[in-house]
Amino acid sequence: QVHLVESGGGLVQAGESLRLSCAASGRTFSNSNMAWFRQAPGKARDFVAAVSCHAYSTIYADSVKGRFTISRDNAKYTMYLQMNSLKPEDTAVYYCAVADRQFTTVSRSSSSYDYWGQGTQVTVSS
Repeated sequence: QVHLVESGGGLVQAGESLRLSCAASGRTFSNSNMAWFRQAPGKARDFVAAVSCHAYSTIYADSVKGRFTISRDNAKYTMYLQMNSLKPEDTAVYYCAVADRQFTTVSRSSSSYDYWGQGTQVTVSS
């Protein structure tokens, strides 16, 4: 059984930083793409960032480019999202996701990811 657990969310002020983690268990994902999505109240789930297997490639939503950094440590079965210069509009529940297929092109589409965590709340006050 695949299990993803996010951590690191919390309440911060605008301009501060947070680091989210996503711990995977149940199978190895070193050959699969991983991603972060977020969902604000009353809005659809949006793409934030994705990293290819072995971290050869990363992509970001325009709204977070230059402020957020996605990374992964396959030896620890963990993915990270370093979030700097946080803004109130970054407030959302953040979800990690992993693709089931291996060695595919990294994608912004939620339909490309098969396993999802429960989410961690990030709240940025102004």
